[in-house]
Amino acid sequence: MSSANSDRIHIPTEPVGSLPRPNELIDAQEQYRDGKIDINALNKLRTEAVQDSIKNFEATESPIITDGEQTKSSFLNYPIESLAKEYYDYSGDCFALSFNDGHQRALPRLIKAPFKYGTFANTYVEEAKKYTKLPIKEAVIAPSALSMVYQKATIEGYSHEQFLDDLINEAEKDIRKCFESGAHSVQLDFTEARYSLKADPSGKLLRDFININNRVLDRFDSKLRERLGVHICPGGDQDCYHSFEVDYLLILPAVFDLHLTNFFLQLASEPDRRRVLTRIRELMKPGQRIFVGVIDPVKPRIETPEEVCERVLEAAEYIPVEQLGTTDDCGFSPFNDDKSTSRQIAFDKIRARIQGTKLAEEKLSAMKK
Repeated sequence: MSSANSDRIHIPTEPVGSLPRPNELIDAQEQYRDGKIDINALNKLRTEAVQDSIKNFEATESPIITDGEQTKSSFLNYPIESLAKEYYDYSGDCFALSFNDGHQRALPRLIKAPFKYGTFANTYVEEAKKYTKLPIKEAVIAPSALSMVYQKATIEGYSHEQFLDDLINEAEKDIRKCFESGAHSVQLDFTEARYSLKADPSGKLLRDFININNRVLDRFDSKLRERLGVHICPGGDQDCYHSFEVDYLLILPAVFDLHLTNFFLQLASEPDRRRVLTRIRELMKPGQRIFVGVIDPVKPRIETPEEVCERVLEAAEYIPVEQLGTTDDCGFSPFNDDKSTSRQIAFDKIRARIQGTKLAEEKLSAMKK
């Protein structure tokens, strides 16, 4: 290897997952629900949205892409949406994420056993593979989130432990099928981590969440865990948060108890990034990679590559560069009805992340010489 190559620093950069859907697709979803168009018309627009998302992702020079979650109802309920009418009820005591503008996103209650997935995320990988040769990342919902559909045993003959066993089995299958379908990496969306301290300040719910997720992660060998990650954020729906007021430092120790390699951590929107980075440095372990958020999807202003570069250099003061990566604070549109961010803004922000990360690589490489 030449000295020039050996001095070159590489910082991986990855998206979180979702992109805004085209307005035409969002409108068509409503028309389908109202019986104004058939499923074939809707699926045509879904396919076009996936193709366009991948084409635009490739144009950003992103080294790894997603399908933008264009055909998911949301990051939260895609596994159970198709079973909603038969297995679930939205009335009564449902777990809901409450956002700071007053809107909520709720999970239904399980009313029929056994718990099972109706859709596995590998179906999205299989579709995306048709349109790209680039590595595909797939985001899956953390089992901890879905544990809230059955918070206590209310179905006769179906204990909470039986439910958890079924949940762990299905969540493992969800991840494993993604790898078998060719996903380059799989990320657990664990946005409820920060929210859990809002719902239960004692921390018991957060500890329960960590234990549930580790029951799944422990079923994977060390090689696959190197391709597994987790995403943490305070929410990002309709340009607002659900738990930004919860002190980030209170959840980080539990997050780093997760048995995986890659941590995608919201950071760009934090008012005191150095305080958070100091705690990350204290908690991170050898062999782990920390993808720091350098783009804020909630704010419409597009970051410049130079701003991104400065954020990367700041993070490199705390995180060894060989363990550093960059990402966005959150997906750009976790729910399929969100029109708050345009597709153009999302791709411009992604492009800024990629260009800014390259600038940081160049500056850090120059410092190394």
